Amino acid sequence: MERLVILGGGESGVGTAILGKKMGYDVFVSDGGKIKEKYKIELENLGVDWEEERHTEAKILMADVVMKSPGIPDTVSLVVKLKEMKIPVISEIEFASRYTEATIIGITGSNGKTTTTMLVNHLLKNGGLNVGMAGNIGDSFAKMVAEQDYDYYVLEISSFQLDGIVDFKPHIAIITNISPDHLDRYDYKFENYIASKFKIIQNQTEEDYLIYDADDEVIMDYLEQHKIPSKLIPFSLEKEFTEGAYIKNNKIQITTQNNTMEMEQDTLALEGKHNLKNTMAASTAAKLVQIRKQTIRESVQNFQGAAHRLEKVLKIHHVQYINDSKATNVNATYYALDSMKTPTVWIVGGLDKGNDYRSLMPMVREKVKAIVCLGLDNSKIKDAFGNAVDLMVETFSMEEAIKVAYKIAERGDTVLLSPACASFDLFKNYEDRGDQFKEAVKNL
Repeated sequence: MERLVILGGGESGVGTAILGKKMGYDVFVSDGGKIKEKYKIELENLGVDWEEERHTEAKILMADVVMKSPGIPDTVSLVVKLKEMKIPVISEIEFASRYTEATIIGITGSNGKTTTTMLVNHLLKNGGLNVGMAGNIGDSFAKMVAEQDYDYYVLEISSFQLDGIVDFKPHIAIITNISPDHLDRYDYKFENYIASKFKIIQNQTEEDYLIYDADDEVIMDYLEQHKIPSKLIPFSLEKEFTEGAYIKNNKIQITTQNNTMEMEQDTLALEGKHNLKNTMAASTAAKLVQIRKQTIRESVQNFQGAAHRLEKVLKIHHVQYINDSKATNVNATYYALDSMKTPTVWIVGGLDKGNDYRSLMPMVREKVKAIVCLGLDNSKIKDAFGNAVDLMVETFSMEEAIKVAYKIAERGDTVLLSPACASFDLFKNYEDRGDQFKEAVKNL
């Protein structure tokens, strides 16, 4: 019996344990932190041996294969030791993909991947396909493979998950965009992060597809310098193609397999240029799997976006409050500010991941009337934008930030939480930050 060791007892770890057990592995789960009670119960019910708050090397180094949670860096001494011993260390998506014959649509990118994943899933479901959505969103992919029998999987895939693939191959890959993010995990080298994102196509053949943003210079540079095996299908707001998605006569045109469909821009449920691109990417994927044009048109009109992504919360005294807590990097915040149509009170700050705020300056000058800093250390934000706005206030809790924004905002303004930073200085995660924003707004 082969031994499967799982590092990390969270959603992906427990999902892998369920699938591993079903496939006849001897499974052991090891977590350096505490395992949540609900996961412990699942592991007990499975009859799986587990440990928490330690990694017992003697039990781990006996592995035939190791599934590593995406949160654990490759540089950790235990992982280094496993690799030196030539024990395969893979990600959950690699492990799970070995046990399904389903068609996989894999979506990665620095921004927009959650919305695009949810929209592809929505389009395929409405088109009558038997589809599951997993990966970096919702349920564990491995658990789905173990317990369901889907014909299609729509997977949101992070660069950390792609770092642990060997044979994983999506039939359709989507790269929404690439901008500097998580550089602390990539030796602060942007090219390492770019290479990680492009691992999504490393096993594709000419039978497979890559849908990508042709307005993204980073993606275009990479495609020019590398031989790509898959069929390339671009989308763009600026260029036109014989095959791909683009704007013509103010309508979205999508041409695949010598067949074109049109959609009116103003009928889309999602607002903002970035969501126009997300819609193009998702609709192109749906068209490739033969979803009817009318179904695609109707589905993009009734799609409800993801929570914490430009989520309209409430209008109070003619001021719109918008929760964009998922904007954990500069690029995401750029898109958010770009979509603002009224004077904006911008709540920004958190745990800085080596951010360069210069690209935001034109947007801030054009759209932002005041800045509310929300973080333990706001010095970089103050340095970057101190001279760009008339009013800047420092706050150290969400409740305080909302009260300040409420006082500043006037009739017709927007209050936007789009932090451009990670949340871990004051909050558990971006969801907690967004939930606290919504709660504080409701309490005004």
